[in-house]
Amino acid sequence: MKRAVTSIVKRLSLIYKLLIVLATSVLIVVVFPHQHRGAHYDYKVGALWRGADLVAPFDFAVMQTADEITMREEAERQKMILYYRVDSAARHRAMERIDRDLRHLPAATRKQLRRQADSVYRVGYIQSPQGIDDLSSHSVVVLDGNVGRQRRGADFITRDDLQPGLLRDSVLEPSIVVDAPRTALELDSRLSQLSHTSRMVMEGDRIVAKGEVVTSEQAQAIAALEAENDRRFADHYSPAGQMAGQVMLALIAFAALFMFLKNTGNPLLQEDRKVLFVMLLILLVSALEALMVRLAPDWVLLVPLCIVPILMRVFFDMRVALYIHLTTVIILANLVPNSFEFIFYQLVTGMMSIIVVRNLERRSQFFTLSLVIFVSYSLIYTSGVLSQETNLLSLDLSKYLIFLLNSLLTLLAYPLIYLFEKLMGVTTNLTLLELSSTSHPALRELSRRAPGTFQHSVQVANIAEDLVNEVGGNALLAKVGALYHDIGKVSNPLYFTENQNAGFNPHDELDYVESARIITAHVTDGLELARRYRLPAEVQDFIRTHHGTTYTGYFYAKEKERQGGEEFDTTLFRYPGPCPYSRETAVVMIVDTVEAACRSLKYHNKEKTDSLIDSLIDAKIAARQLDNCPLSYGDIARIRKFLKSKMMSIYHVRVEYPTVNE
Repeated sequence: MKRAVTSIVKRLSLIYKLLIVLATSVLIVVVFPHQHRGAHYDYKVGALWRGADLVAPFDFAVMQTADEITMREEAERQKMILYYRVDSAARHRAMERIDRDLRHLPAATRKQLRRQADSVYRVGYIQSPQGIDDLSSHSVVVLDGNVGRQRRGADFITRDDLQPGLLRDSVLEPSIVVDAPRTALELDSRLSQLSHTSRMVMEGDRIVAKGEVVTSEQAQAIAALEAENDRRFADHYSPAGQMAGQVMLALIAFAALFMFLKNTGNPLLQEDRKVLFVMLLILLVSALEALMVRLAPDWVLLVPLCIVPILMRVFFDMRVALYIHLTTVIILANLVPNSFEFIFYQLVTGMMSIIVVRNLERRSQFFTLSLVIFVSYSLIYTSGVLSQETNLLSLDLSKYLIFLLNSLLTLLAYPLIYLFEKLMGVTTNLTLLELSSTSHPALRELSRRAPGTFQHSVQVANIAEDLVNEVGGNALLAKVGALYHDIGKVSNPLYFTENQNAGFNPHDELDYVESARIITAHVTDGLELARRYRLPAEVQDFIRTHHGTTYTGYFYAKEKERQGGEEFDTTLFRYPGPCPYSRETAVVMIVDTVEAACRSLKYHNKEKTDSLIDSLIDAKIAARQLDNCPLSYGDIARIRKFLKSKMMSIYHVRVEYPTVNE
C-alpha cells in the first residue's frame, strides 16, 4: 500500500497534466454546437471540383429546386377546376342599392342601370379567385344546392369585363361566388399528386469528376446526396457517441503535441502552470469559435485565432508556437464548417504571425503584425476566388471586413501578454526590454550611490549580451541579468573597491570575517532589493548565482594566513549560491569575474590578459561552479576566445603621444 501511495505521489505532476488535457478536450467539445448531419462537400456552381471523382454510394432521388416546385404548383393552380356556388339574392341586393343609394339620380338613369344590372345577372356575375390570372381559361363547377354543373369561366361576366363606374364599383356584387373549401380541396388534391423528384441517381453513377466545372444540375445532385446523408445519419445518430469521438480526436491531437515536446526536450512540460496556461489559451479561443459558430457560422474567421501562436512565440520558442497552433487548428477544424478552408486560412496566417514576432522588441511590431495578418487573409481569399471562379467578379467585400476586424482584434495580444505574465509568472522579451532601460529606479539608485558598480554592471551587460549571441541563448535576458546582478552593493557601496576613490578603505578598520560578511551580503541584499522593485524571478537568478558558492578570495586568503594553518569556519567566507544553472547565468558569472579582474590590472598585454582569463575560467571549472549549467567544452572554448579578444579591445595599450614644442 505504501509503495502504491509513493508511486502515485511521484506521478502527481503527470496525473495533473493528464487531467488538464482531458478537461480541456471535453470542454472544447461541449461548448461547440453538435452538428446532426452526415458528410458534406465543399463545392460551388461554376467552380472546379477539387476532390476525387464523386460516385453515388447508394440510390437517391434528386429533388426539384424550390423555384421549380413553385413553378409547377403555379401551373397546376392556373389550370385547376374552380368550385362556385350561386348566390340568388345578389341580384335583389343590387336592385335595392340602386333604389336606395342612387335615388338622387334621375329616374331614367336609375331605370337604365336596373336594365344593365339585370342583363349582367342573367348571364352571371362571377367572382375571380385570388391568384388566378385568367379565369376564362378555367373550368368551373357551379353548385346550385347539391347540384353542380361544369361550365367555362368565359361563360360568365367578370369584374374586368365591366366598365369602371357606379354599376361596377358601387352596385353589382358577384352572384357566382367562390366555394373556398371545395376549391382548396381541389388544389390540395392536385398538389399532393405532384412529384418533387427531378431524377434518380443510381448507386455507382458518377456525379462529378475531379477537375470538372460544377454545373447547376451537378450541384443539385450533390445537395440531394448531402440531404440523404443527413437523413441516414439522423437514423442512427448518438449524441454520446459523437461527443466521445470528438473528445478522442482532441486527445489524439494533444498526445501528438506532448510527444513532440517530450522528444525535443522542451522544458514547457516540466512546469504545470505553463501547461495550464497553454490549455487555458486553447480553451479560450475554442469558446470564441464555438460562440461564433452558434451566432454566425459564416463569420468564424472573425475570431483572432492567431493570438495563440503569437502568445506562444512570445512566451516560448518558434517550434513550440508552431506545433501548438497546428494542434489548435486541427482540433477546431473538426468542429467548424468548411474545415479545409479553415485549416488553410489559419495555418498560413499563423505561420506568418510566428515569423513576424520572432524578435518582438517594440510595441510598433504589433501593428505590423496586424497588417501582415490582414494581407495574408486577403491574399488567400482573393487567390481562392480567382482559382475557382477564374475572375474576380465574385469577390465578396464583406470577407475583407471580416479580415480587417480579425487583424484589429489580434492587437488584444499585447494586453494579454501582460496579463498572462502576471498570472503565470513568466517573463517575456517586452518586460526585459523595459528592464534594460537605465532609467529604471533600481539602476538609477545604483548609478547614484555606487557609480563604479554601475559602470561595471553596464560593461558586464554589454559583454554578456555579445557573448550569449556567440554561444547561444537569450542575449536580452543575459544583458538584463548583468545590469542588476550587483544592485545589492547600494547598501554598502564604499566597501567595494570600484566605488573607492578617496584613498580610504573601510575594510582597514574591520576584521576579515566582518569584511567577508559585508561582501557576501550584497547577494542577499540584492535579492531583497529585487523583491522590493518586483524584478522577475529570471532576473533574480543572476543576483543569487553570479558568485555561485565561491569564496571571497582576498579575505579568505588573509584569514587563512592569519590562522597559520589552524582550522576555522570557512563558510563565513563563502557566497550563499547556488551555482549557475543556465547558459545565461553561467556567462554572466564568467564575464563578471573576468571584467573585474582585467579592470584591476595595471598593465595590459595579450600574454598577461590571456593568461589571466584562462586561469579565471579554469578556477571556476575546478571549483565545480559550472557543473549545473548546459555549457559544453566547445562553448567554454568559444567563451575563452571571445573574452580574450574583447578584453584586449577594451583595455588595449594606447600610444603615448609626444609633446610638440611650438
